[in-house]
Amino acid sequence: MTKEDTIILQVHDKKTHELEFITLRNIKDLNFAIDNGMARDVINMSEILMDQRINKIADDISDRGTARVILIAGPSSSGKTTFSKRMTLHLMANGMKPYPISLDDYFVDRTRTPIDENGEYDYESVHALDLELLNKHIIQLLAGHEIELPRYDFPTGTSQKSGKRLRLDDDMVLIFEGIHGLNPLLTSQIPNEQKFKIYAAPIAPIHIDKDNMVSSTDSRLIRRILRDNKYRGTSAQSTIARWPSVRRGEEKWVFPFRQFADAEFNSVQYYELAIFRDKVIPILDEITPEMPEYEVAQRLKSTLQLFHSITDYSHIPSVSLLREFTGGSSFRY
Repeated sequence: MTKEDTIILQVHDKKTHELEFITLRNIKDLNFAIDNGMARDVINMSEILMDQRINKIADDISDRGTARVILIAGPSSSGKTTFSKRMTLHLMANGMKPYPISLDDYFVDRTRTPIDENGEYDYESVHALDLELLNKHIIQLLAGHEIELPRYDFPTGTSQKSGKRLRLDDDMVLIFEGIHGLNPLLTSQIPNEQKFKIYAAPIAPIHIDKDNMVSSTDSRLIRRILRDNKYRGTSAQSTIARWPSVRRGEEKWVFPFRQFADAEFNSVQYYELAIFRDKVIPILDEITPEMPEYEVAQRLKSTLQLFHSITDYSHIPSVSLLREFTGGSSFRY
């Protein structure tokens, strides 16, 4: 965690009744806080720090004054969807009128989707999106015209008319969220001064000790295993098996464009693996030694077992980024 993200907790000595402070720097400190009944305090402080990070970016957007198109990108399981929803609320609090649009609805028909080197549909490619239509719609909206938004029907793999019509007021801004948000091809016809680009990812995971930290890639994989299992009925084995393909897509279509971001959002929650521990380990236990994914599963289990469990989820706010993975969010996905 960065200096600005450091969590400091108040501790009352039970013998002397004196007030002391402890700073959470690594897993050992986090486990100490959990064991001493301060899990709620850790959650509250971590959520406040995340709120401050979101608010700082919202203020930067407001201060610029010229941004009409906000683009949020980042690798898989970075919490981009919840971040975009919370950013919408922060911008509204700043007196702006944001309108979120899903980039998924701009997928081309499946028959036009690019094919990867294995002969499979490459949904990770920026060319899986209808770039011409997207740029045309943004230009029309910024010029004050009305458009009909598309809707992508995943079961049939076709782009359809949604029936939803949109015209921007002068004080409205568009929010697009997806892995290609920073790719110049996505909004090639939109002037840079009208765009604000955000890279969202677990940039600074928790330290194991002074020399080592939890892998941000493993943190994202743990998030994805939980989400896929809970919402899509997907086994940990299937998620891990697909992960190398996801990573190749990120290396090609996400990471090279991080340099174009106007702001970076660290989506780490200091306490998240203490929450995920008891939820994810049983899912990983379904992977047996003869499966090719067993080694990865054991590595993830070893990481999770470093954390003491937080078993009371009631203190996690309904708008928390973690609710995207654990469930119980007040946002609609």
